[in-house]
Amino acid sequence: MARARARHILVDTEEKCNDLLKQLNDGADFAQLAKEHSTCPSGRQSGGELGEFSPGQMVKEFDEVVFHKAEVGVAQGPVKTQFGYHVVEVTSRK
Repeated sequence: MARARARHILVDTEEKCNDLLKQLNDGADFAQLAKEHSTCPSGRQSGGELGEFSPGQMVKEFDEVVFHKAEVGVAQGPVKTQFGYHVVEVTSRK
């Protein structure tokens, strides 16, 4: 069974998500941005780390990016879900 580890930053707007992606591309620290900007309480505490999970444990849009579209180590976004807009980074996939 496939497994992945990922981290994310959840924000309310697509514009904010795009701004965070730009900051990451310019060398900002993912964990620090998550702590400062994520609206997900657990994401703020863990620097966005979600731990290891299998397909189907996250919402469909998130799973699609993590298991089918994103390259390991490359931030993706904006990923729109029922919760808002996510910057997603896959940290490992097996």
